Amino acid sequence: MANHKSAIKRDRQSKVRRMRNRISKSKMKTAIRRIEEALVAGSEEQAQDALKIAVPIIQKTAGKGTVHQKTASRKISRLTKRVNRMLPIG
Repeated sequence: MANHKSAIKRDRQSKVRRMRNRISKSKMKTAIRRIEEALVAGSEEQAQDALKIAVPIIQKTAGKGTVHQKTASRKISRLTKRVNRMLPIG
């Protein structure tokens, strides 16, 4: 346990940030899971809708620094590819 006043504050701040990051990451993972569930179910429309919802959530999570920007870009790219492959060409 921290003893100095500044260390106590630092501990308190880190707990708040950790919870904020967990909430943000959890929202992102849930959005990704919804896309994957739609892909498994074979529903093109649901997959597209889920992707439209998930992309801003993933970008916001990266913008807050919870995940790295390149990690977010990679996730968005791979999910978009998977949804597009599911759609009929033409």
